Amino acid sequence: MKILVLGIGNVMFSDEGVGVHLVKLLSQKYKFKSNEHSVDFMDGGTLAMYLMHIMVEYDRILLVDCLDASNGAVGDVYFFNYEVMPKSISWSGSAHEIEMLQTLQMLDLSGDRPLTQILGVIPKRIVPMNFKLSDEILKASKTMEKKVVSFLHDLGFECKIVEPNLTLQDIADEFDKKGKK
Repeated sequence: MKILVLGIGNVMFSDEGVGVHLVKLLSQKYKFKSNEHSVDFMDGGTLAMYLMHIMVEYDRILLVDCLDASNGAVGDVYFFNYEVMPKSISWSGSAHEIEMLQTLQMLDLSGDRPLTQILGVIPKRIVPMNFKLSDEILKASKTMEKKVVSFLHDLGFECKIVEPNLTLQDIADEFDKKGKK
């Protein structure tokens, strides 16, 4: 089985980039090994529909992103199967989110959508040209990291930490440094 862990978000808008940052953190902090499955980690940025041709090549997708939920609070983490998305969940509030929902719906219409899990968090701030993540997102990212590792472990992957001191803010700071060069 081919698995894609797809991070969605705009890294230049603080907490909005958490999906991309988390996927990059996981790919650097861990080594995942399976004799029967493969996993790829991808920064999907804000490309949404432009990712369709890539998404259909996988059997399963774990999509990591920001979201909103009625009665939810900043830093709340949600993990669910796309097919049974809770009614309290909405993808609204940033430029890319509606497009990603539309992308999944288009894949449904074509019959090509892989099994899809969503891992999302409610962001605190979406500030243009800011790479500093909120304390709530940094705390929530630890829960999100555990969810991804557990998800992959349950699929038969061995998960080994290779960069134990790497943090989500370290990853966000890398993007900031690249932008200043």
